Amino acid sequence: MHASNDSAEPDRHPHRVVVVGGGFGGLQAALGLRRAPVELTLVDRRNFHLFQPLTYQVATGALSPGEIAYPLRAVFKHDRNVRVMLAEVDDFDLEAREVHLSSVGLVPAPATIPYDTLIVAGGSRYSYFGHDDWSEHALEVKSLESAIAVRGRILSAFEAAEEEPDPEHRAAWLTFVVVGAGPTGVEMAGQIAELARDTLRHDFRVIDPRTARILLVEAADRVLLTFPPSLSAKAAQSLQKLGVTVLTNRTVVGIDGASVTVADGSAGPEEIPTHTVVWAAGVTASGLGTRLAELTGAERDRAGRVTVEPDLTLPGRPDVFALGDMVQVRSKDGSSVVLPGVAPVAIQQGRYAAEVVRARLRSDEAPPPFHYRNKGNLATIGRSAAVADIRGLKLSGNLAWLTWLVVHLFYLVGFQNRVLVLIRWTVSFLTHGRGARLITGTQAK
Repeated sequence: MHASNDSAEPDRHPHRVVVVGGGFGGLQAALGLRRAPVELTLVDRRNFHLFQPLTYQVATGALSPGEIAYPLRAVFKHDRNVRVMLAEVDDFDLEAREVHLSSVGLVPAPATIPYDTLIVAGGSRYSYFGHDDWSEHALEVKSLESAIAVRGRILSAFEAAEEEPDPEHRAAWLTFVVVGAGPTGVEMAGQIAELARDTLRHDFRVIDPRTARILLVEAADRVLLTFPPSLSAKAAQSLQKLGVTVLTNRTVVGIDGASVTVADGSAGPEEIPTHTVVWAAGVTASGLGTRLAELTGAERDRAGRVTVEPDLTLPGRPDVFALGDMVQVRSKDGSSVVLPGVAPVAIQQGRYAAEVVRARLRSDEAPPPFHYRNKGNLATIGRSAAVADIRGLKLSGNLAWLTWLVVHLFYLVGFQNRVLVLIRWTVSFLTHGRGARLITGTQAK
């Protein structure tokens, strides 16, 4: 009788997998399980997958929002066992194996959904280091909405400068400050410089956009800390050629609607008049990681990353996986390893989690512990200027730029998006134009 009940269990319902988050990690986990004998639900508060490495190009008018975002339902339209749900995840009940949800906008959502296996890929958000009030004045480009807001603020600054009769106030409008010189900050500063020096140079009658000041502020002693020092130096040189002023060993100590205040430790604070600040500094993990840590007793680091086991599960919870920017991974010796907060890490972890689930369903031996295969780092500075560190091979200039283009096109989701972005980049390269220079939303009111 007992054996009969066990055999009947699969007939009651297939193995239920809930994936939280449609970013790189969650999407890859779902893709890895769509052919498995599971009933899969993918939950996200957005109805699209966003290619975050290119949001800064939306923020500078190089690409349109639809070219770097792809509807999640379109990804799984042929997979009848996959359900995409637009909802906000509020909490987890690990004992009852339920995810608690709330509605997004006017779209109703069930209060809870059950799971047999839970995969949480909540991502991260930018940290203002205890100064959350700065976020009103220093926008970031981690989401599509914020990238569009940054685009409006940058373009509005040029418009305001055109109409400003006072030279001092005009100079403030034409000063752009990017905080944080990681890949996003470097790429953002380079794109603003190209926009000012190249794309907009003939568009205005009063101002000369080429006189704009673009400042890149970094607390460390060089840009691109995750790259070898030689490539950091090449990146800094490329930025300077574009007209970007790189301010290393500087800490931001104040931001308001009219200025940024920086300090270098030796001299007194310097106030920089500006109305446009882009934040690309530190990040903090999703609050979902904090909640999972509270429920399981898992450790967290200062950035809020929850510590997962070598197989990416939570301590004592083999049915709950966490991955991506919101986790650090426990190694064999018991120490915790913080992996880079880049797309390849989340992609590999999502695929690994799917592999573990598939092995369990087949009652196969568990895969070996997760191991990140670092295929290299890439960052673009501007037109035909980039740096690449690919397994010890250091590239810069045209070759690194072409490598960057190919890699980003390869990882972009959706064949149509790949074609559109390739066409857009080709036209922009040939004409020096940016077709998405639109001021929308609150800036247009």
